[in-house]
Amino acid sequence: QVQLVESGGGLVQPGGSLRLSCTASGTIFSIDYMDWYRQAPGKQRELVAASTIGGSTNYAVSVKSRLTISRDSAKNTVNLQMNSLKPEDTADYYCNAGVRTNWGGRTYDYWGQGTRVTVSS
Repeated sequence: QVQLVESGGGLVQPGGSLRLSCTASGTIFSIDYMDWYRQAPGKQRELVAASTIGGSTNYAVSVKSRLTISRDSAKNTVNLQMNSLKPEDTADYYCNAGVRTNWGGRTYDYWGQGTRVTVSS
């Protein structure tokens, strides 16, 4: 069993910054990917930033240059540095990871419980 726990959400004024963190724990052999999604009220969940075990990253167009994803593979942690935040960034942010629990095993998809980010003056 694998658990993902996010932290770092909160209320911030427009133009401000927040740093989200997500740590995976449990039976982990390797983590193929660790991503951040968000879901705004009344909208579908969308991919915000993605990172692979090889170190490549990808961002939604709406957040590129403002958000930075980074991984600490030794700690099974992924962070999301969010700068120049806008009211439209308000959403619940979810950590998502693809985890192998043993060598040669399949990759299982896990989700965190979410952390709320509110951008408002």
